[in-house]
Amino acid sequence: MKHKVFQTFTWLMWLALPITALRFGLAWNHLPPRMATHFDINGRPNGWMPRETAFYTALGITALMVVVFTVVSYVAHKTHAPDAFSWSLLGFFYLVIAFVYAGNSGIVQFNLDGRPVEIDFWTVLVPVALIALTAIFVGSKRGASLPVTDVIAEESHGSRAWSLLFVALLLAQFAVAVAIPAPSARIASTLLGLLFAVVAIHIWTGFQYRFTHAGVEIRTLGFRLRSIPRDEIKQYEVENWNPLRGYGIRGIGNRRAYVWCNKGVRIRTTEGEVFLGHSEPDRIVRDLDSITLNGTGSQVPPG
Repeated sequence: MKHKVFQTFTWLMWLALPITALRFGLAWNHLPPRMATHFDINGRPNGWMPRETAFYTALGITALMVVVFTVVSYVAHKTHAPDAFSWSLLGFFYLVIAFVYAGNSGIVQFNLDGRPVEIDFWTVLVPVALIALTAIFVGSKRGASLPVTDVIAEESHGSRAWSLLFVALLLAQFAVAVAIPAPSARIASTLLGLLFAVVAIHIWTGFQYRFTHAGVEIRTLGFRLRSIPRDEIKQYEVENWNPLRGYGIRGIGNRRAYVWCNKGVRIRTTEGEVFLGHSEPDRIVRDLDSITLNGTGSQVPPG
């Protein structure tokens, strides 16, 4: 039942296309042959295009987003039953589509009567929603806390290079917040800057892997991201990580990866898979050997 409801709401995103077409269609005969479609930070038009091009551009951008959002939502609901993050992600997709529609609708209205394009509300709401979605994702699939036992080994995994990249993004966001006069844009840039600051600190300090007799605990910035009970570990092996899959906390459903480099260890559990990135994956294998029941690297025969 949950799958069907989730799938229904996924396909309802496609209504954005006919709604956008209807918005242009109702005003078509009153729109100028060349429409203002781009505006500076003060809301003054500085870019124009033919009416037909503006229409197809609006539909094209909306269609691209709907296709991407549908594919992601489809994969999410096929791999597991919809959970809090899946519904939150779908809600965020709707928010982004509504934001784009508001922009397109505002452009149509501006070309009808000169009314300014009002997107201040959306400019603040989207970053707030993105931060909330990130928090929900990070907090999902954590599992129950492990019993307190002696720590056998601890490893850390981060990236100075990726951290410096986010520091640059942080500085860029604060520069934008200073340069743009619009209060809503300043708030949005500041919020994104704070998010980039947290991410930069996280990447610099890295993921912490704590190996105990009870299992493996993954943490960052003092926050527990995931617990893997020892009895749920079935098999593990060194694997390379495909850069095209991205870095950071990756995966949906019953798969998670914590990675900032191109190699690590894939752990297969009774609940799914967990990939632990590390520049020296043999150290992770050694630590896993020390906590598994038979110390051979696999509690069950591979297969």
